[in-house]
Amino acid sequence: MFKSIPTAALLVLVAGFLILFIGGGARLAIGLTLRPMIEDLAWDRNDIGLAVGVFQVVSAICTFYAGRLADRMSLRVVLGSGLVIASAGMGLMSLVQSPWQALALYGIIFAIGNGATSSAPVGVMVTRAFPHRAGLANSLALAGMSVGQLLIVAALALILLNIGWRSVFFWLGLAHLTLLPLILAAVPGRSADRAQRAAALPPEGLSLREAARTKQFWMLLGIYAICGLDDFFVATHVVAFAQDSGVGAFFAGNLLALMGLTGLAGVVWAGFASDRYGPALPTLVSFTLRIAVFGLVLVEQSSISVAIFALVFGFTFLITAPVTVLFIRESFGARNLGAIGGLITMVHHAFGGLGAWLGATMYDAGGSYWPAFATMFVATLIAIGLTLAYRAAPATSRNRS
Repeated sequence: MFKSIPTAALLVLVAGFLILFIGGGARLAIGLTLRPMIEDLAWDRNDIGLAVGVFQVVSAICTFYAGRLADRMSLRVVLGSGLVIASAGMGLMSLVQSPWQALALYGIIFAIGNGATSSAPVGVMVTRAFPHRAGLANSLALAGMSVGQLLIVAALALILLNIGWRSVFFWLGLAHLTLLPLILAAVPGRSADRAQRAAALPPEGLSLREAARTKQFWMLLGIYAICGLDDFFVATHVVAFAQDSGVGAFFAGNLLALMGLTGLAGVVWAGFASDRYGPALPTLVSFTLRIAVFGLVLVEQSSISVAIFALVFGFTFLITAPVTVLFIRESFGARNLGAIGGLITMVHHAFGGLGAWLGATMYDAGGSYWPAFATMFVATLIAIGLTLAYRAAPATSRNRS
């Protein structure tokens, strides 16, 4: 893939990888610190669950607008501004004393920055640089989220044990700022970005309004809504769930890191598979594996079952992310990739917030995650049905208003 590819395009890929590397690790820090925070500050789990829920909604909205801005203005401005805002919100989390502060700093400020540096604008940037291998290139960039989950969360687990949860947020805030020089060097400025956009994107393609008149649009929204519901319920609660099931604190903390390792394999496989077979097949594989492991923990919650659940779910965690651009190009064309992709990602994140909040609320109500796992099991069955319906839709019906 990389023989004869310009250095500028490779730098774009590196920049996308590192943006998602930091953002992916930072986004999961709240799950790692959930129990230490509530024990230290005498909060309820729902106090953190609410902050995560608001984060998901705000970051979802900002992801949509970041995608729209990526279609219209310099990606250097969009991504650079997002890094500064995310750094402020995450760094100041090290000073929180009350639930409303976590809500404001993590749920709103960090969410704005995280949305502006999310997979939607990064996907637009990478797709422009690699228009003919968009699936694989996006999977390599999105692998940054898995590697970040593996390396950053593992490092944060050590910081948590040796220094405390406040230091976790401080170092994550600083890490965002270290990426600014790379953004200025690698991401095209306004004039170069405009030229690249004109060269990479064809003139045809549906607008967001036209896409919303198709069945495929609503199928994709349903698929990504349920994917988000699953993703962020698990990401927020898997460490606490593991500890509740008798897994040791250190190993439970590193489950997120191990999920990042299996997620790396999953996202790279999805890139190759989607370029060859289309986006629906890896999506079906992802949801089928989730059904299997949700079923497992509904009937058995031993330490081995929890570990199997985490590792298999981790493999599926990012599979649908690189195929988003392929779903959009296949169904609606690439002209408004940022706007449509941003909306799909917004729905994914908004339902992710619902998943995180539902997990906390159901646990606080009954002292168990079983009802939440049952909810995810049923929702994932629906997602399989939607994916099969999308795959069966006649190709001639796509790209029509």
